[in-house]
Amino acid sequence: MRALTTALALLAGLHGAAQAADTEWPSYNNGLDSQRYSTLDQINAGNVKSLAPICSLKIADAGAFQAGPLVIGGVIYVTGATTTVALDATDCAEKWRTDYTPTGPVAVPVNRGVAYLDGKLFRGTVDGKLQSLDAANGKVLWEVTVTDATKGESLNSAPIASNGKVFMGTGGGDLGIKGKMLAFDAATGKEVWRFNTIPTGNEAGAESWENKEATKTGGGGMWTSYTLDTKTGELFVPVGNPAPALNQAYRPGKNLYTDSMVVLDANSGALKWYFQLKSPDSVDHDLAAPPVLYKDGKGRDIVAMAGKDGYAYGLDRATHQLLFRTPTTTIKNEGRAPTPEGFMVCPGLSGGTKWNGPAFDPKLKTLYVPATDWCNMLTLGTPKYEAGKPFWGGTFAFDQTPDAATGWINALDSDTGAIKWRYHTMTVTGAAVTPTAGGVVFTGDADGNFLVLDSKTGNLLLRTAMTGPLAGGIVTYTIAGKQYVAFTTGNISRSAAELVGTPTMVIMALSDGAHPAVAQGSKTDDLAQIVSRPGDAHRGKALYSQTCITCHGADGTMMPNYSLKDIKARKDQAALAAWIKNPKAPMPRLFPSPFSAQDVEDIAAYVEGF
Repeated sequence: MRALTTALALLAGLHGAAQAADTEWPSYNNGLDSQRYSTLDQINAGNVKSLAPICSLKIADAGAFQAGPLVIGGVIYVTGATTTVALDATDCAEKWRTDYTPTGPVAVPVNRGVAYLDGKLFRGTVDGKLQSLDAANGKVLWEVTVTDATKGESLNSAPIASNGKVFMGTGGGDLGIKGKMLAFDAATGKEVWRFNTIPTGNEAGAESWENKEATKTGGGGMWTSYTLDTKTGELFVPVGNPAPALNQAYRPGKNLYTDSMVVLDANSGALKWYFQLKSPDSVDHDLAAPPVLYKDGKGRDIVAMAGKDGYAYGLDRATHQLLFRTPTTTIKNEGRAPTPEGFMVCPGLSGGTKWNGPAFDPKLKTLYVPATDWCNMLTLGTPKYEAGKPFWGGTFAFDQTPDAATGWINALDSDTGAIKWRYHTMTVTGAAVTPTAGGVVFTGDADGNFLVLDSKTGNLLLRTAMTGPLAGGIVTYTIAGKQYVAFTTGNISRSAAELVGTPTMVIMALSDGAHPAVAQGSKTDDLAQIVSRPGDAHRGKALYSQTCITCHGADGTMMPNYSLKDIKARKDQAALAAWIKNPKAPMPRLFPSPFSAQDVEDIAAYVEGF
């Protein structure tokens, strides 16, 4: 009897362990503290070489793909610019898909993910609306207009949701918006509170803008997502650059709360405290990624962050004292402002830490910080504001010397900020970094490599080539006791390398057999070379809006040194089509996939009208 009882207890224990092992990825950075850490260890440093793709699902035809997927109840939820998709987290089978048609202008067609709460999903649209969707079927439950899309305002970041509220900020700082952070009732979409990131009147910080006219177009947008301490009710908001980004003289003063971590009361939106990374800023050094919360070895509550300025920061949350400021990439000409003659600054506009920020391993007391190593030539210009148009106050050109665009994964002591190790990627970073209890860190690069590093040493344990750049979330979870890794591939943006692909969701797992190829479209299809009719500008507009607008903007002027304005005077349609087929950096190669020769002709016909 005792043996039987023991056996039954053992079986019950095994069953309970299997049930307990099932995990989810419920928010953009896993927990609302943004640590991104996973306690899973089934995939570990000893067996990771057998990790391989098991399935994939196409999410969109083309375009920027930088979303952070969620995993809830065995379902992955992931977004494209206008698409929301639910797929089975074990075999990529599509459960439902919704496609949104914008009703207003589109500034930047990027979406970085959804929030989840009580059976509902929440996401922004490319024309400035916030939606609630039924997680079971994708049906729109409510929709509210948050921004004025005609001014270039957008909702690109992934919201977070907690305690009946959805938290979302406005993007578009490079177009001269006036940023704001908002909270909404999760049940109805009704606005609960708002905080202006460009203060005016009697708002605290208004005195930091000496030119009051500049506050109307001051920037201060939000890129990615947010961090919440559910115990203290502190909401940590990363705020982007001031506008015009390259001309400080137009907006003298400290320009609060740009380039800052702003800490708000999650219930009321009241300002609790802030930390400004950089002022003055005339080189576009945003704080783009969510801060991460943890306790250090002394038991202190710490907040760490990393910016486009190429530094990682650690602050004591109680005293607001800066504990460390560690360089994570090449720093050059720090503190200089653009001149009419121009100079090279490192990191540049697409350098440093962007939308995927630091992650924290509590076992190893280590921060993992991705950073891109890419410089820009900056030249001072005259600010000219036009609603919905790029508002730079100067021009920029990417460093095009060989191997100019690379990256780093930095491992820092989370108490002191001291570098433990660094892994050098041969192209830009952009994908998330995800540490696990298995002693591995998952990440990826713009050459389409899914990378697994040893958490303690930084040694490369696995490199698996995909056919599109990795620039979004990398998540891990278990279903029925089996651990999976899922991530996005196929990003097209000015932060990507020459490699392009189709936006695709990929799932990997441990296996000892043959693995199916993760195909993202053929680059050798003979049909791609065929032009069957003259260029169609109407169809070209649709293709441009799907892909090219991400870098060039709606009117082709988002990148001043690569402006498409009046392109007809410089290149006829045939020459323009030839350029698209065989471009120079930083433009990615889009032909023969995802664009066919006919697609190129159609786009050239449309762009010739700029």
